[in-house]
Amino acid sequence: MAGLTQAIRFCTSQDGLRLAYATTGRGPALVRAAHFLTHLEFDWESPVWRPWLAELSRDRLLVRYDGRGCGLSDRSPAPLSLDAWVADLEAVVDAAGLERFALLGCSQGCAVSVAYAVRHPGRVSCMVLLGGYARGPMRRDPTPAQVKEAGLLLDLIEVGWGRDNPAFRQVFTSLFIPEGTAEQVRWFNELERLSTSPEHAARTIAAFGQIDVTELAERVACPTLVLHARDDARVPFEEGRRIAGLIPGARFVPLESRNHVLLEHEPAFTHCFGEIHAFLAAHDAAPRCELAFPALTPRERELLELLAHGLDNLQIAAHLGLTEKTVRNKVSSVFDKLDVATRAQAIVRAREAGFGSAPLPR
Repeated sequence: MAGLTQAIRFCTSQDGLRLAYATTGRGPALVRAAHFLTHLEFDWESPVWRPWLAELSRDRLLVRYDGRGCGLSDRSPAPLSLDAWVADLEAVVDAAGLERFALLGCSQGCAVSVAYAVRHPGRVSCMVLLGGYARGPMRRDPTPAQVKEAGLLLDLIEVGWGRDNPAFRQVFTSLFIPEGTAEQVRWFNELERLSTSPEHAARTIAAFGQIDVTELAERVACPTLVLHARDDARVPFEEGRRIAGLIPGARFVPLESRNHVLLEHEPAFTHCFGEIHAFLAAHDAAPRCELAFPALTPRERELLELLAHGLDNLQIAAHLGLTEKTVRNKVSSVFDKLDVATRAQAIVRAREAGFGSAPLPR
């Protein structure tokens, strides 16, 4: 994480809920759909999530956010449904100024990612699904014993989630990181307490249990990588195989682990992120722009980035602190170096080379 910093901002979802999102790194955009138990600030120091953030921000721009009712996002009561979660993802993507990006779904975020990719096929270049499912536990024809177990877990959350004594939360932690070190377990227990209220935790888990994107998964059109731990203690391995089988052409990678949240010290962590890096490199939203158009000066590259976002000369002048006449002259120079005659042609060439894929500079 040396040299890596995060910028936290806020946006508003369709129903007026305020969401916190963070950006780290530089390069082609990767958006992580929200899942349960996140806190943008606390995760940054966590021995569980910090290695994830370092890996996901390597050579790319990572955009992540706290889901409704969690972390730095609004804690006020709000609807919990697939449509609401997809609307939150839409709000974050738009606020970050992304046009096309890779999408990462983990756990419950996989179903949200599938729904978003189907609704916005032109914006998702590729998708990675890790430890997820197409159908929630209550949509898997549960036995009476499984229904009773789910109810007991919800009762346990409502009773013990917010207490200073982590004994109650330890039950939940053991499902996520059964092979965690003492330090990792302590941090995860604390994350549960800080990330959300007992009432919202119970409501969220109950709502996740009713998710079913089985039909939507069959309509995913982008390249998809699915990874799942063989002995995942939270989401059955079979559910990972199932969602991979539903998505046309999806590649499935089994991981040798018992942890739902992979830990830095285990071999499965290295295997997982090696696969993810290779997949994203092959299917990035746009080619790397660093080496494109070597004849451009640094200032012209900066101008081309703004041009790729669709800004006019007056807006570019305001961003760069130049006069409109100076921008007009520089735009003409860029056109010559790109060998194009019109603004539209320049924008097309710039976006093909990867310009405009990162959030609009502020």
